[in-house]
Amino acid sequence: MTELAYYLEMKDLLRTEHLSRADVDLLLDTAASFASNPLRETDALAHKSVAIYMTKSSTRTRLASETAVAHLGGHPMFLRGDDLQIGRGETIADTARVISGFASALIVRTFAQSDVDELGKYASIPVINGLTDTDHPTQLLADWLTIREVFGKDIAGRKFTYIGDGNNMAHAWLTMGAILGAHVVVATPPGKWAPAHDAVAVAKKIAKNSGAKIEVLTDPEIAAKDASVLYADVWMSMGDPEHLRAEKLAALAPYAITQQLMDLTTKDSIFMHCLPAHRGEEVSAEVIDGPKSVIWREAFHRRSTIQAILYHLNRSELQGNPEFGQN
Repeated sequence: MTELAYYLEMKDLLRTEHLSRADVDLLLDTAASFASNPLRETDALAHKSVAIYMTKSSTRTRLASETAVAHLGGHPMFLRGDDLQIGRGETIADTARVISGFASALIVRTFAQSDVDELGKYASIPVINGLTDTDHPTQLLADWLTIREVFGKDIAGRKFTYIGDGNNMAHAWLTMGAILGAHVVVATPPGKWAPAHDAVAVAKKIAKNSGAKIEVLTDPEIAAKDASVLYADVWMSMGDPEHLRAEKLAALAPYAITQQLMDLTTKDSIFMHCLPAHRGEEVSAEVIDGPKSVIWREAFHRRSTIQAILYHLNRSELQGNPEFGQN
């Protein structure tokens, strides 16, 4: 292996911006193959274990991760936050080293992005971000696999819009859209519920090279006009302070995705949601359960894409984005 090839290997998937365009295309192509034939690589993780460590509750990420590991021939080990000594003061670095001795990969779903970054730093095995408070790369891969199934790979002239809270999903939406050279829009209330400035800056930096168009707006109708996708997420995320609920829901009320907003989109538009959903809050039942909704296919692709991530990371086939650091 040459020194250059070693440098280009990407050990972990810690943040969406660490992916190159080539990485995303490879992962989506492989995920599409796994979607149609999930058992085509049953020896990829044969006789190997994958640790799945979650301090946040989960339906789709847990089911998708355990199934993906099993379909690759591996053994999933599910670990709750209080199952490890990390909850009693053992350091993240020590935990990463111990897990590396037993597992061939680690999938993490937790609160602080810094915890995932530290696990990646000290683990000798691939570490995959299954969700943090600021990012959600595995969800965005599932989202874009769904988008490609509907619209194909040619997205020229299309607009992809997220409406609601400027949270981890808003950040990842902007970043992945920027990587893919898409016209992506995020519409949120101004102020404390807007996306983080550094996340927007990352997306705009990527867009300079990819040709993407990045828009951060406050008007949901302008954001929805002629969009091919309207995307929603829950308004109260895990870990959000309960004492801010009334204030936050009042601020986000004008950003609910209703049939009136969907009527502003293109004729072939779709509605997407990472789930779980609160009908009557961020989206009306008429929309999420209507003919334009693709939420169940989107949820199904959580497995397809996590399977692809595990497959390629364990084969050292992702190159990463050198502009945003290598692992």
